Amino acid sequence: MEQYRYWLEDPYFDEQTKQELRVIEGNEKEIEERFYTDLSFGTGGLRGIIGAGTNRINIYTVRKATQGLANYINKVGDPKRGVAISYDCRIMSAEFAKETALCLAANGIRAYLSDSLRSVPQESFAIRHFHCQAGVEITASHNPPEYNGYKAYWEDGAQVTPPHDNGIITEVNAVTDYNDVKTISEQEALAQGLLVYFGKELDDAYLAAIRKQNIHPETVREMSKDIRIVYTPFHGAGLVPVRRVLTEMGFEHLYVVPEQEEPDGHFTTLEYPNPEDPKAFKLALKLAEEVKADLVLATDPDADRLGVYALDVESGAYVPFTGNMSGMLIGEYILSERKAAGTLPENPAFISTIVTTKMGRAIAEAYGLYYKEVLTGFKYIGEQIKIFEQEHSYNYVFGLEESYGCLAGTHARDKDAVCAVMMLCEAAAFYKKQGLTLWDQMLRIYEKYGYYNETQYSVTMKGIDGARQIAGIMEALRENPPRAFGDFAVEEFRDYKSGRTVNYVTGTEGETGLPSSNVLYFALSDDAWCCARPSGTEPKIKFYMGVKGKSLEEAKELNDRLTQAVKAAI
Repeated sequence: MEQYRYWLEDPYFDEQTKQELRVIEGNEKEIEERFYTDLSFGTGGLRGIIGAGTNRINIYTVRKATQGLANYINKVGDPKRGVAISYDCRIMSAEFAKETALCLAANGIRAYLSDSLRSVPQESFAIRHFHCQAGVEITASHNPPEYNGYKAYWEDGAQVTPPHDNGIITEVNAVTDYNDVKTISEQEALAQGLLVYFGKELDDAYLAAIRKQNIHPETVREMSKDIRIVYTPFHGAGLVPVRRVLTEMGFEHLYVVPEQEEPDGHFTTLEYPNPEDPKAFKLALKLAEEVKADLVLATDPDADRLGVYALDVESGAYVPFTGNMSGMLIGEYILSERKAAGTLPENPAFISTIVTTKMGRAIAEAYGLYYKEVLTGFKYIGEQIKIFEQEHSYNYVFGLEESYGCLAGTHARDKDAVCAVMMLCEAAAFYKKQGLTLWDQMLRIYEKYGYYNETQYSVTMKGIDGARQIAGIMEALRENPPRAFGDFAVEEFRDYKSGRTVNYVTGTEGETGLPSSNVLYFALSDDAWCCARPSGTEPKIKFYMGVKGKSLEEAKELNDRLTQAVKAAI
């Protein structure tokens, strides 16, 4: 209540903010939700509901976070190098991006600010293109429309990892008085050369960089009239770069879903702008039926994640691809064709995460690549690229995580759905020349490596009570780990928070070898596995499961059984 009254009375806060807070006067539950804590600046930045209050994302909490980032850069970085800032289509994204830029400028740090919507991979590329010390993307990715967020990046173009994440968090938390947060006007920042807008030049350089990943451009040109592609940007930042790259490659039949073409932070045609949600494809699949498309593609609002449906000619239906499936298809295409062409680099590397399909290891080993699993979060994949470059050890070729994100090449250090669209469409042209659809090729991959099947089960628990419930579930599993999920025996238990592993088959203990994280992993009998972790961006606890079967049907049946057993256990 002290914080609530402070925001109502202090002249620092504008009248619009105060009016929003007057409306909830007397509503103790709502006041508590907005003011019981500060919106947490986590290891990836901010993510929260838009609105007035310390536990909401607004111009004041964005400025406070930026002041902390500026203090950290001035302590350990080079402020002369500047910070690149981009934003997506969400409500207040442009405003938050400008507030970020003006706060940095007031602290003597040059801000390179995008002149319009830009995707996450373009932001990641921009950081290294302009030789910046850090970067910020204003986005809440695929969250519902009432959310926005603030992703923090470091000089390598990846989201911040230790020690910088904890260093920035410490500085953000040290800003306790909003009156200590600096800002200047746009005119002052421009006059001092501390605000620089970027646009076309960056786009041209980014598109040139991702086109270097093309393997068979001649096949695309040959098949350009035969491939029909339906695409939706979900009202987001993917439209311009995706349309441009596919047009420049020569694809002649690209159909953009008209109702979802224009930027719209309210996502009025969608319940949820998430390529994992089948309901989000309703308009795209309708258009696909009309134009007889070969494949249907969707990028989320910040265009780092890709959803895919591919035509099954035999049934006439469009088959949904999970992020694991589309990632494996792209990975297999890149590795098989580069191997055949002799263009794989020396000491090539393939990076995945602990909750991603185990087929990745099988594919990497088949082509002789170094394979490594890292913690959930693409920043850990980006971190490996930096480590490889510093140590001159391996050459990164491909990496993916199960949440519909992958990266081919090193032009960016975050998920790149624009590049993924480009590679998937090239693969579609390549396989169509052989009389195959992408679904046909997916079946060939299963036959080659095994019928892997993965799923995810999430429980949403909102608010203060929800956070306590999630913590309680994790603690119960940690303190008394199950020895079986149904008829799947637990062979090894890994607690990534303590770093401890227990092998129940051999009776030995060991270490995970990865940084501390609130994640529990159960290696199960018959090549199955299960992993539990609280979401870092949503009020959810997530359970990831995977199995390997002898057919599509058997793998699905095994995973259904495992999912039911996990539900019963919690």
